Amino acid sequence: MCPIVPKTKKVTRIYIIYIFILLSLFSWSWNTQAAEKSFTVVIDAGHGGKDLGAKGTIINEKAINLGIALKLGKLITQNHQDVQVVYTRSSDKFVELDERANIANRCKADLFISIHTNAVAKGNNAHGTETYTLGLARTDENLEVAKRENSVILLEEDYQQRYEGFDPNSTESYIIFEFIQNKHMEQSIGFASEIQKYFTVAQREDRGVRQAGFLVLRKTSMPSVLIEVGFITNRSEERYLASERGQQQLARSISQAFDTYKRALDNRQIATLAKPAVSENDLYTPATEEKLPPAGSEEDILRRKKERLAAEKQRQNTGKENEIVYKIQILTSKEKLPANSRLLKGYKNVECVKGRNFYKYYYGKSTRFNEINQLRKRVIKDFKDAYIVVFKNGKEVKQ
Repeated sequence: MCPIVPKTKKVTRIYIIYIFILLSLFSWSWNTQAAEKSFTVVIDAGHGGKDLGAKGTIINEKAINLGIALKLGKLITQNHQDVQVVYTRSSDKFVELDERANIANRCKADLFISIHTNAVAKGNNAHGTETYTLGLARTDENLEVAKRENSVILLEEDYQQRYEGFDPNSTESYIIFEFIQNKHMEQSIGFASEIQKYFTVAQREDRGVRQAGFLVLRKTSMPSVLIEVGFITNRSEERYLASERGQQQLARSISQAFDTYKRALDNRQIATLAKPAVSENDLYTPATEEKLPPAGSEEDILRRKKERLAAEKQRQNTGKENEIVYKIQILTSKEKLPANSRLLKGYKNVECVKGRNFYKYYYGKSTRFNEINQLRKRVIKDFKDAYIVVFKNGKEVKQ
C-alpha cells in the first residue's frame, strides 16, 4: 500500500512542478529569441554631449547624426527579425572615439555604421553625400574630413596615451593607415557603394565612395563605413538635414542599402530576401518639402516592374565588371613612356592609363586584397611610392 501524502504536500509538489515548467518554457523561449538574432549591426551617431560636431545656423551636427541613427535602427529592426541593433549612443551624451569601436568589438558586431555630417569653410557651397571606408587619404579634401572627425579625441583625457601618440592635426600621423591591412575592405566598399546608390535614387548629390584614415574605423574588427550625410554649411542642405522628413529619407536610403547588403550575405548562407522597392513617394524635394502623389496605379506598378527587370538584366550583362579589382599604381608621368623606359625598371605588362593631366601606370591586378598586398610588398622595393588602387565597376574608387 502506498503511503498517504498529506494534502498540503501534494499542493506544494504541484506548485513546484508548475513553476519548473514555466521556467523551462521561459528559458526555451529566451534561447529561441536569442538564436534568431544571428546578425548584429552597430549604429554610431557621431559626436554628442560636449562634442557638438560641426556647427550650423539652426542645428548642430550631433543632433542630425542622432536623429538619423535612431530612425535607421528602427527601420532595420522593423525589416529584419534576425538582426540585433546596438547604438553607441541613443541620447545626447559624449562617447570616446575608441569606446565606439570597443562597443562594436565587444558585441562581436557583423557591421559598423558611423553617421556624420560634413562641413567646409564659409564661401564654399559644397553639397551631397559621401561614404568612407578605412584607408589612406590621397587627396587634401579627404584628409581634411578625417582630421575634422578625428579631432574629437582632443576632448578626451589622456588621448595621447590612449591613441598611441596619434596627432589628429598632423599629416604624418596618417601614414599609419598605409600599413593597416583591412581584411574587410571588399565588404566595406561594397556596402558603401550600395549606400551611395540609394542616396542617388533619393535624389541626393553623389560625391562617391572614398577612403581616409578615421580612428573610429581603425579599431573595428568587422566591415565598417563612415557616412557623411550632407553639408551643414550649405544653407539649403542644412534645412533638409534638420527636417524630420530629410532625416527619415536618409535613414531609409541607408536602410535599403543594408537590405541589399544583408540579402547578399544571406544568399550564401540562408535564403534570399525580397528587394525593397523604392517608391516615388519616398523622394524629397527641398524646395517644397511636399510628398509627391502616391504611385499606386497599375501603370506605375508596371513601369516600376519594367525598370527593375531592366536593371536586373543590366546587372547580369555586366558580369564580372561589378567585382572589386585591386591594382598597384607604381608611378605617374606627364608624357607617355615607351615600353622599354628605364623608369619602368624592367617591369612587364604595365598598364598605362591617360589621366586629365598625366599618365598613370599600374602593375598587377587581383580581386583579392591579400594577394595584391603581397605583390605590393615586392614592388615597393623598386617603387617606394607604390600604393594600392581600388576599382569598382571599372572605375577608380576615390581616395
